[in-house]
Amino acid sequence: MDYPELAARTRRFTCGAPRSVTVANDGSRVVFLRSAGPTDPVDALWLFDVASGTERLVADPAVLLDDGGDDEPHPTERALRERRRLTAAGIVSYATDPAARVAVFPLGGRLFRADLIHGDVVEVAVAAPPVDPRPDPTGERLAYVTDVTEPARPAGGRNAPDARPGQLRVIGPDGTDTLLAGEENGVTWGLAEFVAAEEFGRFRGYWWAPDGRSILAARVDESRLPRWYLHDPGDPADPPRAVAYPRAGGPNAEVSLHLLDLDGGWVDVHWDRETYPYLISVEWAETGPLITVLRRLQQHGLVLAVDPRTGETQVHAELADPRWVDPVAGTPRHLPDGRVLVGGELAHDGYDARCLFADGTLLTPPSLYVRRVVGWLPTRNGSPDLLVEGSSGEPSQQHLFRVRTTIGAGGIDARRMTADPGWHSAVVGGDVLVVHSRSLDEPGGIWAVWQGDREVGRLRNLAATPPYAPRPALERVTDRRLPAAVVYPTNHVAGRRLPVLLDVYGGPGHQEVVATRSAWLERQWWADAGFAVVTVDNRGTPGVAPSFEKVVHRRLADVILADQADALTALTGKHPDLDLNRVAVRGWSFGGWLAALAVLCRPDLFRCAIAGAPVTDWSLYDTAYAERYLGMPAESPEVYAHHSLLELAAEPVRHHAEARPILLVHGLADDNVVAAHTLRLSAALLAAGRPHSVIPLTGATHMATGGTAERLLALELDFLRQHL
Repeated sequence: MDYPELAARTRRFTCGAPRSVTVANDGSRVVFLRSAGPTDPVDALWLFDVASGTERLVADPAVLLDDGGDDEPHPTERALRERRRLTAAGIVSYATDPAARVAVFPLGGRLFRADLIHGDVVEVAVAAPPVDPRPDPTGERLAYVTDVTEPARPAGGRNAPDARPGQLRVIGPDGTDTLLAGEENGVTWGLAEFVAAEEFGRFRGYWWAPDGRSILAARVDESRLPRWYLHDPGDPADPPRAVAYPRAGGPNAEVSLHLLDLDGGWVDVHWDRETYPYLISVEWAETGPLITVLRRLQQHGLVLAVDPRTGETQVHAELADPRWVDPVAGTPRHLPDGRVLVGGELAHDGYDARCLFADGTLLTPPSLYVRRVVGWLPTRNGSPDLLVEGSSGEPSQQHLFRVRTTIGAGGIDARRMTADPGWHSAVVGGDVLVVHSRSLDEPGGIWAVWQGDREVGRLRNLAATPPYAPRPALERVTDRRLPAAVVYPTNHVAGRRLPVLLDVYGGPGHQEVVATRSAWLERQWWADAGFAVVTVDNRGTPGVAPSFEKVVHRRLADVILADQADALTALTGKHPDLDLNRVAVRGWSFGGWLAALAVLCRPDLFRCAIAGAPVTDWSLYDTAYAERYLGMPAESPEVYAHHSLLELAAEPVRHHAEARPILLVHGLADDNVVAAHTLRLSAALLAAGRPHSVIPLTGATHMATGGTAERLLALELDFLRQHL
């Protein structure tokens, strides 16, 4: 079996691998999802008992749906999966109480509750198909959101009355299903709006109080947003789907927060929502709720403490940057001594770092690029340390660090916990730590369960072993020390010149040059097809320093394309077999925009491009992303024009050599980068007489799941061979 088929059957070697790991707050249990084997896409719910070091199956979708039902999600659940980039089937997501005694999950439009202590799984009657169900911290009540007009089949098969879209409902210990909040006319309760989920990583819209007696809920009013209508011509009988899309420069959804008491009480949370419209994060611990809000252009934000009795807010910290604010994941949060932990940037006294602060006190050294705060680690003196994911000097690697929250006589104390090169992440609960480690040396990930300083077991990884063991040559090139990598054919003989495939993403917030084997599997297939595959993390990508990331502000095109081109030239010094007279470029999403930009702006270097789901007109993309990097379209029309592929494609071709061919690929059901981007670029290329081809993917979204991407590889390879 060749690589594309194997990658499709194994969902890129993720089937059978643990994911979505949760650790009980006392460290007694580890809960996770995993399918039954390397080609099984249906995830089940599993539990690892720390005391015995054994696993047991908690909930099997095949058993729960033994009445012939299926697990096809309804539109809102499908949209949430799209935002979270989830491609599995079966139990796709779940939620537990902090002690991990109870887990709840949606399946086939129904709601199930698993007793993680005794192993019982029961169906819970609901008013309509549930979205984002969550137990309260006591494990006694369940909340969920409904967002469909047709009723669900409740437990027992009885008919249920219709439920209005966007309701937030609570099921009590006696099974009573109560409407907590719900409206019509484009208003939803308990759901994250599009930009919160897509651009800020906030996928939820309600939060239980620690005592389980009230809920902090987001009300989202999308009535001002224009409706875009998405329709897949491959299914002409299917009606168009209306999407409230926040187009750059246009209105955003109006988001407010409300404290809803289960007995009917209601308190509004007060902040200047006109000035700070974006709700970025919410954390509700014993000390009370903390929220982070940002201005529309994201150059200033506030960390606010909410009084749950009155809804009044108090400013705990300000976040400011003349380019854009980039909060650290896992912050803000209260420290045990009452201080508030925030992530920020240290950009004075010669420092250029991404650090943690507690009420102005620096907690991490400038040499540590902090990526995420995971949680707490117990200590002998009773004051817990922070567990932090970060990079120190090498952006291709991520390690775990233990950080003291009190600064003693020894100063800042941040100790690295992981020794092996690679990419390490973690989940923590009590004194138990689950470390997920990936590297260039291992065929798949390792999920090690540690209790204190002792490894007590591992979560079994049933994923298929990839057919390659790629060894990319990792480099830092140019005076800007850009992370780069070259992958050669398996049996490459030095001195044989190779055409170059520049495989790019290049967008802010994402790295491609990472020390994990999975990142290079598909690139090894391309290399074995006869290419030297080059990947570059240009300025604008994370992991190096704030200044490295934010220099792209208002000039993405110039900085990023220059870095990619300069890196190619610099790599030939160490890799003389790269033939820069035969260079192709391919990318998806932001990388699709960059690939098309490359051949339109630098036809002297790039011979052809494959552009998947490209953003061709940034004024046609969403508010939060486009405005963060390019400003408001009405205030900076020249910036948007400079970054528009449509403007570039319309320019007359002066010489035949400038007309470099482009292969455009786009999913017709894409609600993130809508297919209009590619269709408009195709029209502009056609009008200018520029060669190009278009592959429309019927039924495909922005993720192009179900093996679609792998099946495209042969067509892409034919295109590159034809034009190189």
